[in-house]
Amino acid sequence: MRVLIQRVNEASVIIDKIEKSRIDKGLLIFVGIENEDDEDDVEYLCNKITNLRIFDDENGVMNKSVKEIDGDILIVSQFTLHANTRKGNRPSYIKAAKPEISTELYVKFIEKMIHVFNKAVKTGEFGADMKVSLINNGPVTIWIDSKNKNY
Repeated sequence: MRVLIQRVNEASVIIDKIEKSRIDKGLLIFVGIENEDDEDDVEYLCNKITNLRIFDDENGVMNKSVKEIDGDILIVSQFTLHANTRKGNRPSYIKAAKPEISTELYVKFIEKMIHVFNKAVKTGEFGADMKVSLINNGPVTIWIDSKNKNY
């Protein structure tokens, strides 16, 4: 499972010209699921994300988590995080899980995030054509792959 996390001042998701979700200061999390992912990946990522110290403290040092600043979280599914661009110019998405697998894990990711974060989260809509807007704060953008915990 891969996530791309963006520290934002605000973010929103629009589907069919209607705003589905909006957050203020917090994290916009894009989630990509592959065939080998399971609930251990979900647990690892939710715990890691909610405790990442990437928000400024009173001294301007990134030393606080999204929990500590009482921030918001917006979760958006994005299979293209598993794009393979090694050959040619057209990305392959062969590693991205099919919807019948990824839908269930995406829902579990949201449910686990709510539990770990102890606060409601906002979401996109799985499989929809979404227009995502954000104001990146920093910019701070972090990529985490649950299969590569060395980073």
